[in-house]
Amino acid sequence: MSRDQNAGRSRSIKTDNSSFEMMEDFRYLGTTLTNQNSIQEEIKIRLKSGNACYHATPNILSSKLLTKNLRFKIHRNIILPIVLYGCETWSLTLREERRLKVSENKVLRRIFRSKRDEVTGEWRKLHNEELASPNIVRVIKSRRMRRAGHVVRMGR
Repeated sequence: MSRDQNAGRSRSIKTDNSSFEMMEDFRYLGTTLTNQNSIQEEIKIRLKSGNACYHATPNILSSKLLTKNLRFKIHRNIILPIVLYGCETWSLTLREERRLKVSENKVLRRIFRSKRDEVTGEWRKLHNEELASPNIVRVIKSRRMRRAGHVVRMGR
């Protein structure tokens, strides 16, 4: 192994005629891997990709020609898989859970639009409880449990 003279720690590994440089992070199969094993950057990238998809289809998700149910299915089948790619390996903190919930609620509010208050007759944004959708954190946890079951059965 060669050492970087300035840092005093190894920056590359040499074997035979090959040299491998140590990386802080890199993309592999669409997932960002870091040397600190942090998923914060991965979640940030996933949310950015989901937002790009969301903003590529603004007219579809707010169209009055499509039913709420159809717009929700578009969200569930196009945007959510982009955001949740690789979520089976995530270990979420409360901050990351909140970021995911806020992002999902933002899209769902656009899909379901505002609602007329029955008492005052004024238009208002939907409350989080009124967004009829499975919580994104629950979806992630169920996918992690499903993956854990696959891993357990692999040993047999």
